[in-house]
Amino acid sequence: MLSLRHVGKTYPNGAEALAGVTLEVAPGEILAIVGGSGCGKSTLLRLVAGLEGASAGRIALDGVPLAGPHPAIGIVFQEPRLLPWLTVAGNIGFGLTHLSRPAREARIAAALARIGLPDYGGRWPRELSGGQAQRVALARALVVEPRVLLLDEPFSALDAFIREDLQGHLLALWSDTRPTLVLVTHDIEEALVLADRVVVMQPKPGRITQVLTIDLPRPRARTGADLLHLKQQVLGLLRHARPAAAKANAYAASPAA
Repeated sequence: MLSLRHVGKTYPNGAEALAGVTLEVAPGEILAIVGGSGCGKSTLLRLVAGLEGASAGRIALDGVPLAGPHPAIGIVFQEPRLLPWLTVAGNIGFGLTHLSRPAREARIAAALARIGLPDYGGRWPRELSGGQAQRVALARALVVEPRVLLLDEPFSALDAFIREDLQGHLLALWSDTRPTLVLVTHDIEEALVLADRVVVMQPKPGRITQVLTIDLPRPRARTGADLLHLKQQVLGLLRHARPAAAKANAYAASPAA
């Protein structure tokens, strides 16, 4: 289990990015985090990844505190970040050098089939479209079978049709080994389509407003009444958080503050 207890992050200039974040994410769960700009979503992900250190609180995996990058935790960024000197197969198999060659090749082939690119193993990253490159990045992250995979707005740079397609590919890849997924996104529909729970955050400092359980079977109808109702609920929570943040900014800027 991934556990966060009273996690806070304050930068050297005094800016408080996160305060009092407490979460438990079960093995195999898909957790989505939504919120406006400046609410600390990506900062929270970087703390879990060990790319930054928390100023307060505790982050642990199965009870063991995380003090830096951990081999059981992977991350996918907004950009694919493929290695240009390796083929598609080489990129996917980059973390599989501990396997025998036949086992590595079998796992790469299975991953390519899962993402709908079975004949692309010999291609170079420069020959891929943006959507194809991000599919390869997802396969590379999941083929090593991490226990936790962090996704920092992995589809935000893509158009709506490709984004929807990749959401399906993500669920297909996840279904093989069911790692814990923690997804940061600005797209409320994406969060509701993918996640078991959605964490709604508010800024100044970043903190949790509410956690919603999405008790709907997959695949989820994007235009279904239940999902649309949940979308309105999340939008309402985000709208409620904006005036509070605006008041905090106005107070901080006033001469009497």
